[in-house]
Amino acid sequence: MEKPTASTNPAPPAALGRGAGPDQVTPGQPAPGPSGRDRYLDLLRAIALIRIVAYHTFTAAWLSLVFPSMGVMFALAGSLMARSLERPALAVLKSRTRRLLLPLWVYSATVLLLLFWQGWSPDQEEGRSWPEILFWFVPLGDPPYPDGSDGGPIDSFWAHEAGVILWYIRAYFWFMLLSPLMLAAFRRLPWITLAAPLGLLMPIAAGWVTLPVWAESGVSDFATYGSCWVLGFAHYSGMLRRIPRWIVFSAGPVMMALGLLWAAPHLEEEGWDLNNIWGANGLYALGFCAMLLRVSPSWKSMPRPIRLLDKPVTLINNRAVTIYLWHTLLLSVMYIIVDTLYANNQIGDAIPWLLESEWTLFAGIWLLLAVLFLTIGWIEDVAAKRAPRLWPDT
Repeated sequence: MEKPTASTNPAPPAALGRGAGPDQVTPGQPAPGPSGRDRYLDLLRAIALIRIVAYHTFTAAWLSLVFPSMGVMFALAGSLMARSLERPALAVLKSRTRRLLLPLWVYSATVLLLLFWQGWSPDQEEGRSWPEILFWFVPLGDPPYPDGSDGGPIDSFWAHEAGVILWYIRAYFWFMLLSPLMLAAFRRLPWITLAAPLGLLMPIAAGWVTLPVWAESGVSDFATYGSCWVLGFAHYSGMLRRIPRWIVFSAGPVMMALGLLWAAPHLEEEGWDLNNIWGANGLYALGFCAMLLRVSPSWKSMPRPIRLLDKPVTLINNRAVTIYLWHTLLLSVMYIIVDTLYANNQIGDAIPWLLESEWTLFAGIWLLLAVLFLTIGWIEDVAAKRAPRLWPDT
């Protein structure tokens, strides 16, 4: 399971101004830039979400190398939080919490109703209890869900997939809550704050430090992606733009290469899947994100060659939480649909190539997501205190 595998923020971070040179900004101060959406960052978020859906659909672990979506998502979210925290911190946290929790509550209630209907209860899972059901609605910890084995009272693989992706929601929630403190530390000691999560990650990933079970997932996720989140601060403040491009584009590949070297002796059956190797993932994602955000062309509108992507990118950004939360559950629905069609002899014999293709699953997920956009996607608008829209592609 990817540890995007997998938040998501429909509104983009503030952009650096066009043509701003390294001498025009100082660390810790917002760079000048246009108001409104930065379409380059919107495009990155859309690519990240599409790649997350593809990762869970196709048997292709190497996708984590092509585009480390989770690092990108955390970096973009960090930049957005830095922008938002120009306002009073309490108001920002209240707004961001509402925008995250309302869509989460609808999703969690749906999954739990299906689980209870199938006879599941939290105390069936080893070491879990009924009070922990609250983590489905307030993501301070990992919620209880079936372990995915077929040996239990229900076929729980779908529920395992629907529950395990909430690691990202939990990690994002903690990053959000800690951002006022992290941003204050960044403004005082930018380089130390940027490097600190990786400094924490290395001894954990190497096995030199053993974390208690209750803290393992939270601390490891913070250590893996914390530097990407702080990199978002560096992007918004202008600090990243102050660094000469040749340095970033030399150091970035070096960090990615170090991540691959770390991963090589730790590969599992899935092959080059960095999502399962903390140390490699943290290094690789940080190097990749640093180069992406250093480019940061700050588009007010899509460039002409890719202008046809304008509406799809806008739609994906405005329904980012819906896409992330629901896509694995919809993948399980697609398996049921395909199995049902395959059981029909006439259909199964006529188009076996279509039913056996993973591309059919991938396309089907997006069709089902379109249905969700039209039915419950407006909850994201309500959570953001926007006028509800069925198809927000403009």
